[in-house]
Amino acid sequence: MTDALLEVRGLRAGYGETKVLCGVDLTVAPGEIVAVLGSNGVGKSTLNRTLSGIVRARDGSIRFDGASIEKEKPPAIVERGLIHVPEGRRIFPNMTVSDNLDLGSYRRATARRAQNRERVFSIFPRLRERTSQYAGTLSGGEQQMLAIGRGLMAEPKLIILDEPSLGLSPLLVEELFTLIGRIRADGVAILLVEQNVVQSLEVADRAYILAEGVFVMSGAAAAIAADPELKRAYLGL
Repeated sequence: MTDALLEVRGLRAGYGETKVLCGVDLTVAPGEIVAVLGSNGVGKSTLNRTLSGIVRARDGSIRFDGASIEKEKPPAIVERGLIHVPEGRRIFPNMTVSDNLDLGSYRRATARRAQNRERVFSIFPRLRERTSQYAGTLSGGEQQMLAIGRGLMAEPKLIILDEPSLGLSPLLVEELFTLIGRIRADGVAILLVEQNVVQSLEVADRAYILAEGVFVMSGAAAAIAADPELKRAYLGL
């Protein structure tokens, strides 16, 4: 993909003596939603952490927006516009919704903080109603909206959403995936890293199936969703 916003080639990473990613290739185009699907323990979070600079790549290349970033530190990667919303929300519970959002623009887009806050409120209207509320008192779904909204405050070119539906009720999951579609409509590319296979494939353009540190399949999301053998073999459906 010559016009890739994110291009990963031969990526290997792990922890200590443990190998987790064993040579993965991945691309995301501008404005595209790409899903990375797989069960627990196959390397999804390690992939996210390596792309965002928290874990250092052992081998391979990561190019983002035309620049090599595999040796850059997280603050520099954030400044380039690659934003990681981690699993578990990681909001600041003793700070207000407004203050949590403002922290999202600490490294990037500070001058447009007010405009970007309005942009977040247009996608997540519920947050507007709770600007002065402490984040720790929000429901699980609202905390997830806040975590994503904080990421959007940095004007991402690409946002990595790590298990955004984890721990949410089916109704809130449905709402969340609708909102993910709205984020893409606003021009943001999304790397959606999830265990929720069915709804991820409904919203994504393309998908990669991760198993034991390697991508065992990739292609159009609709084609993967229609392949019953693939779903049984790799996704447990």
